[in-house]
Amino acid sequence: MTIDGENIQTLNEVEKEVAKATLDKEFDNGSLLNLSRLTRKKIENLVLLGRVWGFLKYFHPEIGKGNFNWDYELFRFLPHYLEVKNNTERDSLIIHWIESLGQLEKCSSCNSTDKNAFIKPDLKWIEKQGENLKNKLLNVYNNRSQGKHYYIILTQNVGNPQFENENPYSNMSYPDDGFRLLSVFRYWNMINYFFPYKHLTDKDWDTTLSEYIPIFLNAKTELQYEMAAIQIIGDIQDTHANLWEGADKIDEWKGVNYPPIHVRFIENQLVVTDYYNEELRTEVGIRTGDIISKVNGMPIEIIVEEKSRYYPASNTPTRLRDISADILRSNSNEIEIEFFGENSKKQNKILKLYPKDSLDIFRWYKKSDDKSFKLLDNNIGYVTLQTIKEDDIPQIKKEFKDTKGIIIDIRNYPASFVPFSLGSYFVSSSTPFVKFTIANVDNPGEFNFTNNIEIPSQGITYGGKLVVIVNEFTQSQAEYTAMAFRAGDNTTIIGSTTAGADGNVSRISLPGGLRTWISGIGVNYPNAKETQRVGIIPDIEVKPTIEGIRTGKDELLEKAVEIIMNE
Repeated sequence: MTIDGENIQTLNEVEKEVAKATLDKEFDNGSLLNLSRLTRKKIENLVLLGRVWGFLKYFHPEIGKGNFNWDYELFRFLPHYLEVKNNTERDSLIIHWIESLGQLEKCSSCNSTDKNAFIKPDLKWIEKQGENLKNKLLNVYNNRSQGKHYYIILTQNVGNPQFENENPYSNMSYPDDGFRLLSVFRYWNMINYFFPYKHLTDKDWDTTLSEYIPIFLNAKTELQYEMAAIQIIGDIQDTHANLWEGADKIDEWKGVNYPPIHVRFIENQLVVTDYYNEELRTEVGIRTGDIISKVNGMPIEIIVEEKSRYYPASNTPTRLRDISADILRSNSNEIEIEFFGENSKKQNKILKLYPKDSLDIFRWYKKSDDKSFKLLDNNIGYVTLQTIKEDDIPQIKKEFKDTKGIIIDIRNYPASFVPFSLGSYFVSSSTPFVKFTIANVDNPGEFNFTNNIEIPSQGITYGGKLVVIVNEFTQSQAEYTAMAFRAGDNTTIIGSTTAGADGNVSRISLPGGLRTWISGIGVNYPNAKETQRVGIIPDIEVKPTIEGIRTGKDELLEKAVEIIMNE
């Protein structure tokens, strides 16, 4: 066998070049740093160092080439930095550090920030530094890394950031002082330069370094460290962002035993909505629609207030959605609840709890293998995206073409990606429905709009009314799909605030084996209106009621039918 005329057996194997950063093993077993005695001035200096360290990581060409293990360079620099006596000495040390990275070559391809950029890099902090340090940092910016980067790339054909070569240090479940500081620095800078929704957070991101440096360094246990991490993650207010891996102690803190009932917040009250195991219904002694007001003597609203900081979410309905899934968990075998039944009489009960694997637990909604579509009374088609398959779509179009209306239920996560294949059935001409904001690796902190994405018409357009149902279970791809249906010729969206977390996710690894995500691209309507945090705003707000839960009604579905019948 030959390749380009050369015998494959005689060809020399090409050795892949190994980045210098991967050869640095000095701190594999610990940072050797003790950061327990922090004065206000030292915290101030660490805030500056965190900014400089992150700036150099993403802008300096030598770091971008992978010539330095930038985590370990931080540990080498810190002992000297912590001993500086004044700002002049501090700045001089940073300047020397920058110079030690190598001579900067003149950058001929470093373009100015696009004047039409949706978000521009914020360099005001550099302008506030002393003249010598400011000039040194600006020189790095003006001759910054271009093209391939060791620590960051954008996903092909999508554009969300991929954070490369970020060691999770999974061998240290409770990282030492230096690695906990690294955790803050790493996360803060990833958000600062590559999170498309930083401008939408309630908190000024510039203040979070000074807030969280002492919180992370004062975390004396693995649980406290995980809680510190989940709190800073919560500050970006992105439902995609949570501790998805490595949160062992937080999971234990929430409780290893689970209730036999499913609860949701309905009309601002914690309401029993279902049973995990039907055979336990009679043993539980609680009915669907009952309102739980206290757990172990503590009012529900106080529990929610105390737990909220540990439940990252884009908006309040989504946070309550996630809290409700855990609020009755405990490390005890039972809890005492106070609840009110249909007669409004206060009752108390000891509720038995069970190991998770002994219950058929579902987090938001029950799993289903049912067919994704059916014909309702009054010649109305119903489609749930929970079980939809691509093969269903031609059949849906065929069977529902002469219906009075179609209801598409997205109170779930779609089983298949259908914005274009099904969305095209509801537009009579090619219709824009979304555009994205994408980061710029060559100028970190800059985000630019893409062109509009359109739903193409396929020539055959549905002639009836389309009603789409959404709620707080509608998240990410489900929200994107709702945007596509909204572009239809005759669409009404009903329900309530969705999860407010759209866009392809990017994974972030932090010391201690922690892993989280962010929404990696900005998702906007064609007019630039954002969906993050606000979610897909329904045309008609409809929410379930406690009375509806008690009588087994699906009030949102009933409203959808009513809208079609009145068309």
